[in-house]
Amino acid sequence: MRSRYRKTWGAVAIAALLLILDQSLKIWVKTHMQLHESIHIFSWFQIYFTENPGMAFGMELLDKRMLSVFRIVAVMAIGYYIFRLIHRNVSFGYIASIALIFAGAMGNIIDCLFYGMIFNHSYGQLAAFLPESGGYATFLHGKVVDMLYFPLIQTHYPKWFPLWGGEKFIFFRPIFNLADSAICVGTAIVLLFYRRLLSDSFSK
Repeated sequence: MRSRYRKTWGAVAIAALLLILDQSLKIWVKTHMQLHESIHIFSWFQIYFTENPGMAFGMELLDKRMLSVFRIVAVMAIGYYIFRLIHRNVSFGYIASIALIFAGAMGNIIDCLFYGMIFNHSYGQLAAFLPESGGYATFLHGKVVDMLYFPLIQTHYPKWFPLWGGEKFIFFRPIFNLADSAICVGTAIVLLFYRRLLSDSFSK
């Protein structure tokens, strides 16, 4: 019982800390930067403010409302899964990994559900929190705030290269946020260290 209690609060602490950091950074960017403005930290790292209506790393795959509903269902399912894991008293490392995924999904869903109502747009201006004129979108139609950009390699394709010869090449192009990172890190840990536990948990 004591072990389950510690694991419960450990999972809560991980999820809460990640959510606080994720939302704090997003709100700071939203209220201190205009859309597409960047802050160069290093040559290979920028805080670059962008917004996307789709999935992680800016991919847009589903209708906005469908995507928001899908995220809500997914977060509920992951939360219930964590409850089951704690009840079965499985390894805390596995629970912590799933908690990272849960927190990441929750972090982005907050943007989708509420940001459109509590902020105005960021085009050519700093967004205001709870503006008198209202937000830029309705419930479920908010955009996810992204800001972490790592252009590790910036060069050009050789002129002889097919299709893109002479064009600029950047690695790594995706712009993401802490919530995306948590989902990726949690998933990577599960696949690297807990694949058997993942398989067993769904077979019971």
